[in-house]
Amino acid sequence: MNITGRLTRDAEVRTTSQDKQVVNFSVATNDSYRTKQGERVEQTTYFDCSYWITPNVAKLLTKGTLVELSGRVSTRAWTGNDGEPRAGLNFHTSQIKLHGGSKKTETVQATTGANNSKTEDDLPF
Repeated sequence: MNITGRLTRDAEVRTTSQDKQVVNFSVATNDSYRTKQGERVEQTTYFDCSYWITPNVAKLLTKGTLVELSGRVSTRAWTGNDGEPRAGLNFHTSQIKLHGGSKKTETVQATTGANNSKTEDDLPF
């Protein structure tokens, strides 16, 4: 699955109890549609994202950055401190593409057995 949205906060690198590093960040996606009455409805969906391949990407993932992510979605449910049920969407990211903000587009892609980072120049059009 692919999603495109903006980071709602700077990425954070965390270390698990097994000494693996994960990059955690949040992305908001926007969608709109028209009702039968012709009213335009805007809808924002928030995803809590995780990226396990390399922690080096965290320094590129800052609040407001437009990203295109590939990966898989999962849901989670919990009870909040107030006793109310809560739910959220997790996005397990396997590929990150940054859009805009610089002269180069950084692409970090998962490859079997190796971490791979590559930089591509923007197209002239």
